[in-house]
Amino acid sequence: MSYPPPGGYPPPGGYPGYPPQPGQQPGYGAPPPPGGGGYPPPAGYPGGGYPPPATGGYPPPATGGYPPPATGGYPPPPASGYPPPGGSNYPPPPGGGGGYPPPASGGYPAPGGYPGGAPQAVPGFTAPAPYGQQPPPGQPPSYPAQPGYGQQPPPGAAPYGAPPGQYGAPAPGQMYGQPGAPPPAAYVPVAAAAAVAADLPVVEPVAADLPLVEPAAADLPVVEPVATDLPVVATDLPVVESEKLPEEAGGRPPAGVAAAASGPPRQAPAPASQPPTAAMGSLAINEQATHGTVVPIRPFDAEADCELYRKAMRGAGTDEATLINLIATRSNEQRQKIKLTYKTMYGKDLIRDIKSELSGNLEECMLALFMSGPYYDAHQLHRAMKGAGTDETTLIEILCTRTNKEIEAIKAEFKKNYHKDLEKSCVSETSGHFKRLLVSMCQANRDESTNVDMAKATKEAQDLFQAGEKKWGTDESRFNVILASRSFPQLRATFSEYTKISQRDIANSIQREMSGDLKGGFLAIVECVRNRPMFFADRLYKSMKGAGTNDSNLIRVVVSRSEIDLVEIKKAFLERYHKTLYKMIEGDTSGDYKRLLLGIVGQGV
Repeated sequence: MSYPPPGGYPPPGGYPGYPPQPGQQPGYGAPPPPGGGGYPPPAGYPGGGYPPPATGGYPPPATGGYPPPATGGYPPPPASGYPPPGGSNYPPPPGGGGGYPPPASGGYPAPGGYPGGAPQAVPGFTAPAPYGQQPPPGQPPSYPAQPGYGQQPPPGAAPYGAPPGQYGAPAPGQMYGQPGAPPPAAYVPVAAAAAVAADLPVVEPVAADLPLVEPAAADLPVVEPVATDLPVVATDLPVVESEKLPEEAGGRPPAGVAAAASGPPRQAPAPASQPPTAAMGSLAINEQATHGTVVPIRPFDAEADCELYRKAMRGAGTDEATLINLIATRSNEQRQKIKLTYKTMYGKDLIRDIKSELSGNLEECMLALFMSGPYYDAHQLHRAMKGAGTDETTLIEILCTRTNKEIEAIKAEFKKNYHKDLEKSCVSETSGHFKRLLVSMCQANRDESTNVDMAKATKEAQDLFQAGEKKWGTDESRFNVILASRSFPQLRATFSEYTKISQRDIANSIQREMSGDLKGGFLAIVECVRNRPMFFADRLYKSMKGAGTNDSNLIRVVVSRSEIDLVEIKKAFLERYHKTLYKMIEGDTSGDYKRLLLGIVGQGV
């Protein structure tokens, strides 16, 4: 700031002889024009004017003179006033006060005023308006008006200290350093700015092309680099193209494409979906995975087990507990290895040693566990047809419930061990339509596909109805054709259609139309089609029902299903008879034989 010129400020109204020029602001000390800028007349003076200045100095401050500085204005000057510049001798203002009164509004005071009074008009030069005052209409602007020191900036203006609207200037409503503010347009070159601005519409189609990249990205298993080298090179092409376009234009790559290119490797694509008919068959209860109660033990040491067997059967007496623990916790495959290793180590047959040490149901059950599955079924079939009479129940249980592969293996074992043909043995031991059913089963030619033909199911359901319920008598051959050759999913659909046509269940119609072993064979097929574990649960219950126990049937079902679906059989048993299989075996058997069966079945459901 400057100090008063020599001789003090001019008197009110300016110097004599210098009238204000048109378009020119009055000098300092002249009353401001109405409504104009400059210093507002301080409140408190009569007439709204300034007090007359003292000769050669500041106007004497009267009581209630200049208004106090506004909050945030210039700090008060020192009591002794400001020192005179350049050694000049300016008289101090009356009262000892110094300094300019702070402006009530508007900009800084004119620095030092105009020396010698108001400036004169110079040809070709327009006098600027006083600092902080807007120029009158028609006059070119001088310096932009600035708010007074310490005051808040006008609404909408930048904060104090903000650089002009160049790089770094925050957007309206934001402060310096505030995250999320986009870079200004003045910083980006024109071509790059156009590309960034054009990036918005460009990102959409590129992001929309992501589904085209997805199948390619799904073929990027990183686990097998050798197998995935070619697909990775091929699939990089569309990704590079999608990222290259915006980057060449000076923009940024789309977020979606970058994420697709740098994201984790995708899993292999899901296999093609099956047709509806195949899906219908695969959802059947009987086609679900089953579980056995006996599983292979890990780690397994055949030699160590053979030593334990040898020790348990050596000398007087037999350690049945050791034998039961060893045989009930090994799978059938592991037992076959134990048999071979035992004979290799000791030169003796393990089966003969077991026969010499055990007897009764315990011996039968333990020997059954040492037989392979197909051989055990062949052994049971031979036993059912041996001597006088035939155990048709065993024939039905084995031939009507096994798969084609299992029947083929049974036929091979039967031929190998008994030198007979299984089909011829069945023909010689049975007769009538039941014989025809067993012969059909021995062919191992049932359709095992999962496809379901609903039109065929409806037609064959009508055929069954015509051959049974709607006919006087029964055409057993038609039942045999359908029940012995169709797949289980197809038969389920046929049984459902049969119920709609005849208003009866197929099992009820068979019981009404058939008799004897043929009825038992057809019902066994129907029950296995619907729920195979439930069929075996019923067989187990009947073997223990009543006063005695059919131990041969009990042993056969438990041993033959122990590694296939005995877990599901236990659940079906509890569901139908409201008692666990473990509890029922525990009440109907005893001794080591009971402990061996319970060891195979397991206590849990």
